[in-house]
Parts: sequence; structure tokens; C-alpha cells
Amino acid sequence: MPNLIHGAAVRTVYSLLTALLVGLAGCASRERAPDLAPAVQVSERTWQLVDRDIAAASLAATGPSWNYARGSMEAWRSRVRQRTEEDFIPWYGGYWTQQWLAIKVAWYQLGSGEGSNAAAKRLAAYLQEQYHQRVLGPVAEEIDPQVIRGQATALYVQLLSARIPAIPARYGVPAEQFEQRLKAIPAISLAPPAAHGASLFQLVHAQPIGDLPAYATLLAHVRKAGGDVGAGPSDARMSPLAEQMAERLVARLAIGGGASAAAAAVGGVAGMVISLGATGISAITHENQRPELEAQLRESLNAALDEMWHGLMENTTTGVMAAVYHISGQIAASTAHAASQAPEVEREAPEAWPPGGPDLPEQPYDDDGRADIDSADE
Repeated sequence: MPNLIHGAAVRTVYSLLTALLVGLAGCASRERAPDLAPAVQVSERTWQLVDRDIAAASLAATGPSWNYARGSMEAWRSRVRQRTEEDFIPWYGGYWTQQWLAIKVAWYQLGSGEGSNAAAKRLAAYLQEQYHQRVLGPVAEEIDPQVIRGQATALYVQLLSARIPAIPARYGVPAEQFEQRLKAIPAISLAPPAAHGASLFQLVHAQPIGDLPAYATLLAHVRKAGGDVGAGPSDARMSPLAEQMAERLVARLAIGGGASAAAAAVGGVAGMVISLGATGISAITHENQRPELEAQLRESLNAALDEMWHGLMENTTTGVMAAVYHISGQIAASTAHAASQAPEVEREAPEAWPPGGPDLPEQPYDDDGRADIDSADE
């Protein structure tokens, strides 16, 4: 009897152990991770097509951005010319302004002791200052090329970001692999540190774009390279013009050695005033000569303005499109080789900027025909 009881107990224990092992095996089978699907292999030919579409997306985004910049800068040039006609030319051609400028020239000559050339340079700086205060500064409060640059760049990024996401589905490229491709394409490449650079992936996923450090650095870099763009012509452009204006004034009022001699004989400011009284012109004579004087000034200022406008529109490193050209150039350089090897495929033409424009800005001009610069540029 004891042996029977012992045998039954052993069989019971054995059965329990067997059931336990079977249960554990079942749990392990259920918890085992499923086999991973093999990674999709993207052919080199497909990557060439992807790169080509990335380059095409950049090109398509550049067109509307350039259209916006040009339209805004045309409005800026128009306002500068209008204010020049309404303020600066009448001020400069006025009788008392001419007399005051003549006094300044005489004073500069007495102070410098270096002849009329040094006096003309000092007067040039004064005229340039007046042009800033009377024309360019007030216009910049309405239409600022600095703001136009920032808005044109933001518009380019916005349009590019809208086109890029459609590319991987077009060729069946997995999202993860496409993201890695974007991360390998530099969009902003400036001098170290690394924060001054950004990949195409970072550019199109930054929300808002102004929070991307490299983007802000790029705009600041272009602004620094271009100087105080929009506040007036550079010294290299404006100074020769202003000096020429000053030299014409000196010659016209016959202030030269005679003024210095008179001042030396009488002394100080009194001598200068006496000299001016002897060489000054009457109001009637001035009014007769004023149309020619203003016509010469207008011709010179219009030429300088046209030159400045072309520089702002066409200079690829300092103009209002400089940041766009930097980004698009980086993308083009990174995709050029692969894109050139891709077979020809039918491609969507770059879009024209529709009337009213995209979301940024809502429209290029307000009801008065001025550029809409309410949104922040950076």
C-alpha cells in the first residue's frame, strides 16, 4: 500500500511539472517578437530621381520668392524717388539752403586748411546725412529692404517645406530613409561653430523657422556683409556723388582762396560772412539758375538710386535674395551630381506667384500700393 501511495505521488508531481513546462513554453512563444520585415532597398536610380525632385522643389520655391522681393523693391524705389522729389531736391535747391551750404563750405575750408577738396568731402558727409534723414530713413519705416529680405527668405522656406514631403511617396521611399537623405543635404553652411549650419531636414521641419539658430545666423551674416542695406547707398556709391555735388557748389559760389583771404584779413566768423556777402548771389539770380541745379542733382540721384536698387536685387551675397541664394545654392550643389544622372521624367513646372500670394505675406502690397511688411522678418 505505501508503495502505491508513493507511486501516485510521484506521478502527480511529474504531471504538474510537465504542465508547468508546457505553460512556460507557451508564454515564451506568445511573447517572442515577430520577425522584422527586411529593409526596403532603394536603388541608386531612385535616389537620383529623389535628389532631382529636391532640386526642382528648391527652384520652384525660388521663383515666387524672387517675385515678391522684386515687387516690394519696386515699391521701395518708387517711394524713394517720390520723397526725393518732394523733400530733398526742393530743400537742396532752395536759396537759403544754398547760402547755408556755402557758409558750411567756407567754414570747412577755414577749419581744414587743406583746400576745397577737403571741404568738399566734409560737405559730402553732411549731404549724405541729410539724404538719409529726409528720404531713406522715412521710406525705410514704410518699406524696409531688411524686412523684405527676411520675408522673401521665409516665403522660400515655406514653399520648399510644402513640396518636400510629397517626394518619398512618389518613388516608394520609406520615410525613415528619406529623412536620412534630407539630413545629409546641407541647407545652411557658415563658418563654425556647428550651430551655424543646418541640414535640409532641420530647415523644413523647424517651426517656426525663426527658431532655427542657423537661419537667424544666416540672416544676420547677410545683413552684416551688406552693411546698413536699405538705409541708403553704401559710402562707396554715395560719397563720390555727394563730393561731386559739393564741388559743384564750391565752384558755383566761387568760394576758394578768396574766402580764406577775406577771413584772414578780418578774422573769424565775421570775415567768413563778409567774404560770402561779396561772392554770394542774389535771390533772383538763384531762382534763374535753380532749374538747372535741380536737374543736375536729380540726374545724379536717380543714377545712384538705380545702381543701389540693382545691387539690392542682383547681389547674391548682400542683396534681398542673398539668404535664398545661399540655401538654394547649397541644395543645388548637394544634388547636382545625382540629379544629372537621373533619367528624364515629366516634371511639374515651377509655379508662378498667384495674385495675393501665399500665407507669408498674405499679399505683397497694401491698398496704398506699398509693400506689406507687418510680419516680422526674422
